[in-house]
Amino acid sequence: MKETLLQAVESNLSRPWYRLRFSPAVEARFEADTSARRSRHLLIAGIVALVIYCLFIFNDYVIRPESLHTAAWIRFGLMTPLGIVALYCVHRGLPPAMREATMSATMIVAMMLSNVIFVLSTSPYSFLDTFSFGLILVVGNIVFSLRFGFALATSLLCGVIMAAFVVPYDAIESPVKINTFVVFTSSAIFTLVANYRLEASERQSYLLLLREKLKTKAALKDNQTLTKMSATDPLTGVANRRHFDSALAQRWNEAITEQTMLGMLVIDIDCFKNYNDRYGHLPGDECLRRVATDMQNHIRQEIDLIVRYGGEEFLVLMPNASPASAKLAAERIRQGIQALAIPNQGASHSPVITVSIGVAVLRPSATQAASTLLKRADEALYQAKRTGRNRSVLASLQDGPLPA
Repeated sequence: MKETLLQAVESNLSRPWYRLRFSPAVEARFEADTSARRSRHLLIAGIVALVIYCLFIFNDYVIRPESLHTAAWIRFGLMTPLGIVALYCVHRGLPPAMREATMSATMIVAMMLSNVIFVLSTSPYSFLDTFSFGLILVVGNIVFSLRFGFALATSLLCGVIMAAFVVPYDAIESPVKINTFVVFTSSAIFTLVANYRLEASERQSYLLLLREKLKTKAALKDNQTLTKMSATDPLTGVANRRHFDSALAQRWNEAITEQTMLGMLVIDIDCFKNYNDRYGHLPGDECLRRVATDMQNHIRQEIDLIVRYGGEEFLVLMPNASPASAKLAAERIRQGIQALAIPNQGASHSPVITVSIGVAVLRPSATQAASTLLKRADEALYQAKRTGRNRSVLASLQDGPLPA
């Protein structure tokens, strides 16, 4: 999915300059990533615009005192409640198209009510309002920065509304009307150009940022994969010897700090050479995989570490273990592998694959080397092999191994 999205981002970066919208997948991601910020911007800008619209009551007081009450009722009784409802809906969350349409509608209503205030006035200075109608375009196209399609539609509708009120208004002479439309049209063109450039810049910046984010995630995932590969045995999927060396040092130091015991199982498949000679190396590899997989069913998944130490030998590193818990884990592993019933005809001790396990548990100290634990477990494994195989032997906490 991420790779497909990255390809879509690259494709959108090379789209024609006049295209604002992205392909469906990228557009959906764009809206999901920017919707909250966009709604917050519209809410703040809407509150500021509504306050300024209401403050124009002072302009009404100066220009048209005879119709001040009407203007006040329109501004505070109509536009303010409608604006508050629109902003509340945006705050609560609307689909992208509905969000833009809601804010666009407030611009159209503001233009309509501003023209009503203008035509209802009998003041000789009322015509001056027509020169301020362009401010509504500034708010919609620049302050709100409506998506370009909505900004264009809003500007056209506002122009139609203005023409519907101004053209038949006899108190304004034709030259003034022409000048009014020239100023309004210029405001529309300039603000629409700015609106287009703002949206294009926002979208381009988003694409570049998203591309870098996706590339970073892809690189991180690749690094994690490579790290895992370098620490994993490719045949069995368990940790390899390289990973074990670093894990042992880390767990050893942790056990010293926390004053806990550290356990180790050394597991060797009995008579595995006989198995390879009799059945071949491919079945031998499959046998190793099955043994490694089954061992994972008998350990603490998030704590213990299974390692393929070499050939048919495995280790289990067990932090915070006790002699009893380590011996119990060894027996679960031994019995589980025997229960797989992998045939091993020709082996002297058993007709199926079995394992011998050396178990060692000690409390690490700064005066001991971490290799001490492996050495004691290996000595216990030797004891298990020498006393008949298919068994586990726990090394003594003192010096020698003790039989099971």
